[in-house]
Amino acid sequence: MSFEMIGPAIVLGLGCLGSAIGCGIAGMASHGVMARVDENHGKFIGISALPSSQSIYAFVLMILMKQAIDAKTLAATSGIGIGVSIGLAIMISAIYQGLCAATAIQASAKQPSIYGKCLAALGIVESFALFAFVFALLLI
Repeated sequence: MSFEMIGPAIVLGLGCLGSAIGCGIAGMASHGVMARVDENHGKFIGISALPSSQSIYAFVLMILMKQAIDAKTLAATSGIGIGVSIGLAIMISAIYQGLCAATAIQASAKQPSIYGKCLAALGIVESFALFAFVFALLLI
């Protein structure tokens, strides 16, 4: 039995778990708001999907880590360290982006003119997952 692919599996699992939790949190807020307002439902659904992007970062890292381990340029133990640390960073970013999206949905339902401003905060939270992704690329 080989343990070489534990790191890539961890980064993908944590990234997808975070995206699912983040989208779930935002989706629940979206459902609650859509029951009370008659317009902008598409915007609410769009915001609730934003935390899904972190799973893409995790997927790309999984592929790159697998290739590096297969090429023997990345040790399996280093892959586990990268997978856990970067996976956690991506996961937590997705969860907090979901929480931020939930408040953005609620705020823009009450005052639609602030919708664009709410997206700025979501982008800031997203940037930390992107930083972790880039830092992982430097380590691979």
